[in-house]
Amino acid sequence: MTGGQGARKTAVVIGGGIAGLATAALLAREGLQVTLLEANDDVGGRAGSWQSDGFRFDTGPSWYLMPEVFDHFYRLLGTSSAEQLTLTRLDPGYRVFFEKHPEAVDIVADREANLGTFERIEPGAGAALDRYLVSAKDTYRIAVHRFLYSTFASPVTLLVPDVLKRAARLGRLLLQPLDRFVGRYVTDGRLRQILGYPAVFLGSSPSMTPSLYHLMSHLDLEDGVYYPDGGFAAVIDSIARLAEGEGVRIVTGSRVTAITTAEVRGRATVTGVDVADDDGAVRHQAADVVISAADLYHTETELLPEGLRSYPEHWWSTRVAGPGAILVFLGVRGRLTELAHHSLFFVEDWDENFGRIFTEPTSIPDPASIYVCRTSATDPNVAPEGHENLFVLVPVPAEPSIGAGGLNGSGDPAVEAVADEVIRQIATWAHIPDLASRIVLRRTVGPADFDHDFHSWKGSALGPAHTLRQSAFLRGKNVSSKVDGLLYAGGTTVPGIGLPMCLISAELIIKRLRGDTGTHALPEPL
Repeated sequence: MTGGQGARKTAVVIGGGIAGLATAALLAREGLQVTLLEANDDVGGRAGSWQSDGFRFDTGPSWYLMPEVFDHFYRLLGTSSAEQLTLTRLDPGYRVFFEKHPEAVDIVADREANLGTFERIEPGAGAALDRYLVSAKDTYRIAVHRFLYSTFASPVTLLVPDVLKRAARLGRLLLQPLDRFVGRYVTDGRLRQILGYPAVFLGSSPSMTPSLYHLMSHLDLEDGVYYPDGGFAAVIDSIARLAEGEGVRIVTGSRVTAITTAEVRGRATVTGVDVADDDGAVRHQAADVVISAADLYHTETELLPEGLRSYPEHWWSTRVAGPGAILVFLGVRGRLTELAHHSLFFVEDWDENFGRIFTEPTSIPDPASIYVCRTSATDPNVAPEGHENLFVLVPVPAEPSIGAGGLNGSGDPAVEAVADEVIRQIATWAHIPDLASRIVLRRTVGPADFDHDFHSWKGSALGPAHTLRQSAFLRGKNVSSKVDGLLYAGGTTVPGIGLPMCLISAELIIKRLRGDTGTHALPEPL
């Protein structure tokens, strides 16, 4: 990929989250001269890090799943996960607390033990889970080999024997929602929630998510949940380091204000981007190719003129946003052994909980199903001696008007009220009665912060939900239909939400530029 007379082709990547960093690294490896522009002062995007008073928190993703995707990405760059990261398999993988049941349930790092747990709760559920996981593994494998690494540029690539012989089953899995599919295997509400909660990772609800995504249960119940030493900041640091090693120029504090174009042979073609630096000065950065790893809605509706938008406002008006989130970061004195590294708190009435998030008129669930991460259970370096750190995620409607967070109770009233309530909820459900009195550090983040910091569509924490109409080839293309040389990466485009998907989205940029319509991952190394 070189320009005329030996000149290297130039690329600009917008956004320094994991997708932007990964895209930049692969593009440079491919031989392009790459500049990455990040509006904030640090790279990482939603997968950021925050430190205060000796505590350190990952500010976004915290579940290390699909380790083979990470390892493949690193191998594309001539290295490996083992060389870049130190991984610990968590045991238990996670703990689940239920509103109406006093006993928590641990999902451990052993398939047979998890079958036994299901059997203990519901006779016959162990064998049912075994069948469920066999289906999940098969679906996961076909997804990896035929869907996740596809740009869907050519439908012919799906007309292959392993897809065609599963066509009827795959069709049913796409059309049947996850909650109904789970109900065919188990009846106990707790078990149905354990099998249905991965929908939240996909920015959706079990009643809205295609049952194709039951494949996620292969990951947490069989493949295992891992933690990278140093947290997800270590993952970001490793990819940024590799990108710079490939020659990428990373520029922070540089906000892209427009994608510029010129008409070439009757087609709009990128010429670069306009950039506002910290001092307010606007400059032009020329490029042959522009890849936006920023939020797709922001890219289309703010950085392009109306006539050049592949996804204009009316397209978004028919889409479903994933949930917003209120995040609560807590530094706590003393030990919190009642909580695992990952703990989930599920309310009894899930339909009502998700309905308040996704159905108009929306409202903040009370009580809410929440997620709590205690990285200090595994990593001694994230909190001062004798203390623990907690990261709490509360799914709420994608609505910036809920407000922004702040330090030590200074956020907007609705955000701080939710934080107060979930602290009480954790204390009650996990039997930590003095939790509130032991908090020595508190910070909150609200949907307005996601809107401001990441230009997130509707203040969503994740992007478009993985509903039927927003999955696979229906999610949207990773290339502009109006502007030649403009492509998209990240969680708001294909293949979707989550750090592994963001790494794959970076690889799909290379496949687009090469004209590769295959469905397999690229050969290693690049």
